[in-house]
Amino acid sequence: MDAKQAFRSIKQEQLLPVYICYGTESYLMNEFVEQLQEKLVQPEHKDMAIVRFDTGEHALDTIMDEAETLPFLVSSKIILVRDQVLFAAGKESSKVEHRPERLLAYMEQPLESTVLVFLVAQEKLDERKKLVKAAKSKDWVVAFAALQAEELQRWLLKRASGQDRSMGSDAAEELLRRVGTDMRALAAETDKLCLHAGQGGSVTLASVRSLVPMATEQNVFKLTEELAALRTAEAIKLYHGLLKQREEPIKLMALLVRQFRNMLYVKELGSQGYSPQQMASQLGLHPYAVKITGEQARKFSPERLAALLDELAELDYAMKTGRVDKALGLELFLLRTGSQGAS
Repeated sequence: MDAKQAFRSIKQEQLLPVYICYGTESYLMNEFVEQLQEKLVQPEHKDMAIVRFDTGEHALDTIMDEAETLPFLVSSKIILVRDQVLFAAGKESSKVEHRPERLLAYMEQPLESTVLVFLVAQEKLDERKKLVKAAKSKDWVVAFAALQAEELQRWLLKRASGQDRSMGSDAAEELLRRVGTDMRALAAETDKLCLHAGQGGSVTLASVRSLVPMATEQNVFKLTEELAALRTAEAIKLYHGLLKQREEPIKLMALLVRQFRNMLYVKELGSQGYSPQQMASQLGLHPYAVKITGEQARKFSPERLAALLDELAELDYAMKTGRVDKALGLELFLLRTGSQGAS
């Protein structure tokens, strides 16, 4: 089951007794939990109806004792379990001992008045484990993967619409370029823009540009775009703006190195037939970041990217040994790169 199906099931009141939620998009996972709570628990009953555990701190026997106990003074309860041990992939590490067979038995006869939710903040579950196989056989596993660029844009438009505001696709795209893919930050900025637009108003491209500051990493994305397009003056203007914000040249250089390296990886993986989704998984990037990186990479040859990385490695050494002023050294690199272009 994917996140969309899980949210739809809550709206249709088709709740499951057990959920195994996993994935890298923690914002969506938390939103799912909040909607579960709104559906099942009255605000004044939260203290009695919501119980939290962590498999790194609590034995599974303790968790199952709670799951098998009828709710007290409320009709139903939610048990939220942070897990990096029972369902997670990789080496298990826990201060306490767990008996998975106890949970396996419960999964065969779960209590109707309890919703047991395991939250696994990992990209994958361990498919070899009996618990994972049992949960999958019952369709109790929910994947919260990072949204694609188009899905993120639709999500932004829907969030604005839910506040009786409209948002153009150009405004949504600019918002993504400025904030990045952190859904929590995107939600906060969207709410701010909606407040500015007023009831029934519109979030425009101009309002995004005037009200939303560009995050440092997004400025570096923009910086590489300007360099590729031979707009050296714009690149230097961006760089000076970052220095005024007290950004360290060495930090900016490290971000440039990462971006140029990612461009090279994307070009290499693309030549091997990898899809954007496969690239995102391979590189540990958000699909939207892969999209932007791919667009930039098309303007650079592999040889040029390799040469830039070599030059940045030498500059890094020169900066750290005091042979060159940090701010001036990076500015000279930008001037040389902009004048030489991407080929």
